[in-house]
Amino acid sequence: MSDPQRPRASLRTAVVWDVLEDALDRRAKATGEAGLDVLDTGGGSGNFAVPVARLGHRVTVVDPSPNALFALERRAAEAGVADRVRGVQGDIHGLFDVVERGGFDAVLCHGVLEYVDDPAEGVGHVVEALRPAGVLSLLAAGLGGAVLARALAGHFTEARRALTDPAGRWGEGDPVPRRFSAEQLTEAVEAAGVTVGAVHGVRVFADLVPGVLVDTEPDALDALLRLEAAAAELPAFRSVATQLHVLGEKRG
Repeated sequence: MSDPQRPRASLRTAVVWDVLEDALDRRAKATGEAGLDVLDTGGGSGNFAVPVARLGHRVTVVDPSPNALFALERRAAEAGVADRVRGVQGDIHGLFDVVERGGFDAVLCHGVLEYVDDPAEGVGHVVEALRPAGVLSLLAAGLGGAVLARALAGHFTEARRALTDPAGRWGEGDPVPRRFSAEQLTEAVEAAGVTVGAVHGVRVFADLVPGVLVDTEPDALDALLRLEAAAAELPAFRSVATQLHVLGEKRG
């Protein structure tokens, strides 16, 4: 996890990056191609796109923000992978206005479903972008993590509201439009034609641990990262994660 060419080995990306890197490696071996075609929807400034390109893959980032795409271009150039990273302006609903159907070995859909009007349509689009047996990496806000966080902060009414609200929101001031359970996400991707390989809880503990402990205690960050990795696939902990990561393979 200390590899400087990975996304910053942080509590927000470490678990996702480890399983994604393995999945891309397996896909490359299966296809016999060292470099894969990867689509990153909502990839912004390239937190994942640039490290994926460093592995030798060709990455197309679709994002609605011109500023994010400008930052992506700069970041890719600084990393020496500008020839393997392409940014195009667009969103998941109009995905095929800017990319082709069935043109990618892997699709990353990280932090997107929370903000779309129709999550099922969004999942359908990213799956359509995949080649047969292509890899889907889906990351979305988890319901259980929000409920637990509000309760531990003493906001019990908001915690109960998030638990019962169809969108998983704790109130009008909630900045996240929608949250999901692991069951909702797996059902959505399976309905779209993906076989789920694994579901991971992301930031199970990280958002509950005071930052001062991680910053001041020797080796605390590494120990917490190892704890997160150990708990990521356990259903009891996955259900209270801040984010949920679904990794799957397109059928057919």
